Amino acid sequence: MSDQISFDDFLKVDVRVGRVVEAEDFPEARKPAYKMKIDFGPEIGIKKTSAQITKHYTPDTLVGKLVMAVVNFPPRQIGPVMSEVLTLGVPDEDGEVVLLTPDKTVPIGGRLY
Repeated sequence: MSDQISFDDFLKVDVRVGRVVEAEDFPEARKPAYKMKIDFGPEIGIKKTSAQITKHYTPDTLVGKLVMAVVNFPPRQIGPVMSEVLTLGVPDEDGEVVLLTPDKTVPIGGRLY
């Protein structure tokens, strides 16, 4: 388990729901990955990211999918892509990423609480 944090620390992490609007192979990545654009609604807009999620997803299955992401980290250069958000997932039994998604349809841009 990680070190304990305060509730105020938790509130600093802005996790929002977005809808994948574009997904494509990312052949320049060191490990198999996809480049994605995720729409977080009018307040945040469309953001770019990359994710190593090729085991369980294809570009076709990602487009239209609701995902959770941290939207207030500073942008990070991942090869030729400037990643603007961190898409969240958890490992399966083999350590492969399974995306965190709401289990019901919710409005994009909604904040985790």
